[in-house]
Amino acid sequence: MDQRRKEMVRALRWAGLLFLGFLLVTQQVISNGPLIHLDAKIFNAQRPHLTKLEKLILLRIDNLGLRGVTATILLITAFLIARRFKSWRPLNLSILAVLTLNLVVGLAKLGVGRTKPKLNVDLVYAGGLSYPSGHASNAILTWGVLAYILYRYSHPDAWHPRAMGFLAGAFALGVCIVSAFRNTHWLSDLLGGLFIGGALLVMVIAVDRFVPSEKQIR
Repeated sequence: MDQRRKEMVRALRWAGLLFLGFLLVTQQVISNGPLIHLDAKIFNAQRPHLTKLEKLILLRIDNLGLRGVTATILLITAFLIARRFKSWRPLNLSILAVLTLNLVVGLAKLGVGRTKPKLNVDLVYAGGLSYPSGHASNAILTWGVLAYILYRYSHPDAWHPRAMGFLAGAFALGVCIVSAFRNTHWLSDLLGGLFIGGALLVMVIAVDRFVPSEKQIR
């Protein structure tokens, strides 16, 4: 129990730091700080001409951060793992992640009310749903939880933890870069989404580690 408590305290510290990052970005958004000027520069930057195929590829990458896409992939995978290893823990963990993400990010979006870049105006408390980015928070949390349950509950030799973490991070980073390029979100939206999604990811994993299951391989 002492070891589990230490892990929980460590997780709470990391989650706290990530949440602090989210609060700092939020402060910049609300107060129109220097980060918002960087948003404008990226928004107004000249984009290269793209072919239809290139635009389609970028759209598909951007869609990897959509809630419907990420949640569907995560829950189906978690269900298959749960059936194979006769434990509902992976599915329960995934449902917890999805519900928590929707609640926390949804409330934050409603509270800030920031408009999206494609409206060509950057306003807060204007009924928008741009901040924090659902693309970024969905990507980091969903792909992170997916990597975790594959490593934690799947075959012990099938997945390397560092490789799984790298792939999850690459997916999230790719979504953010493409979203900024396509002006789906302001850069600060994406940073805020990464911070809050990362904090929730740490907490979801911490819950699983603190309440052990005999079905856990590691």
